Amino acid sequence: MSQYLLSVHHTPDDPMFDLTPEQIQPIFEAVDAFNEKLRAEGAWVFAGGLHPIESATTVDYTGDEPVVTDGPFSESKEWLGGFWVIEAADLDAALAWATAGSKACAGKVEVRPFQDEPEA
Repeated sequence: MSQYLLSVHHTPDDPMFDLTPEQIQPIFEAVDAFNEKLRAEGAWVFAGGLHPIESATTVDYTGDEPVVTDGPFSESKEWLGGFWVIEAADLDAALAWATAGSKACAGKVEVRPFQDEPEA
């Protein structure tokens, strides 16, 4: 089994930010049901939602001293809002999970495989 990152991205004009609590509750329930299905079928590794992009801090220790900067690594009109790490037999299976995840969270989901572990 390979592991895949299913990432959910947002934009400033994402209609999700205009939803009322009553409108967003069914989405939360659908994501909970999706998470339970991932667990039940052994695909679940980890998942989480992230605080808003304004809460990001960037650390750069590529020079002689670490530099800590408030804000995201890059200024972008899209940002990572949450993710799942899953195990799937192949890309097709990961895409099937991403399709269900996209439906559940009412957002676009990007699929990326993790690199294989180097052989010892």
